[in-house]
Amino acid sequence: MITEFMSDNTPESNQDSATDTNSETKSISDKYSDVMGKINETIGNVDWTQMGKYGKAAGIIAVVVIAQIIIKVIIDTINFFPILPGLLELLGVIVVGQWSWQNLRTSENREAVLDKLQSIKKTYLG
Repeated sequence: MITEFMSDNTPESNQDSATDTNSETKSISDKYSDVMGKINETIGNVDWTQMGKYGKAAGIIAVVVIAQIIIKVIIDTINFFPILPGLLELLGVIVVGQWSWQNLRTSENREAVLDKLQSIKKTYLG
C-alpha cells in the first residue's frame, strides 16, 4: 500500500505541480496588483476636503460614547452604597416638586414656561 502511494509521486509529476503553483502565484499576484490599483484609483478620486466633517462627526460620537461609559461607571459606583441611590432619588423628587411649584402653580407662570419652550423650539427646529 505504501509502495503504491510512493509510485504515484514521480519526479515529473512533482515538477508539473510546481509549475501549476507558479502559474497560480502569478495569477494571484496579478489579481492583487489589479485590486490595489483599483483601490489607489478610488482613493485618488475621494474629495478629501469633506473628510473634516466626517472626522468631526466621528470625534463627537467617540466623545459621547466615552461620556456614557464614564457616567455608567459613576452610577454603578453610587449604586454600591446602599443608602445613596435612595437619597439621590428623594433629592430628584424634591427638586422637581420645587420647580413645579414655582413654575406651574399659576396660569401666568405656566404660560411663561410654554412661551419659553416655544421660543426654544423655534430657535433649534426653525
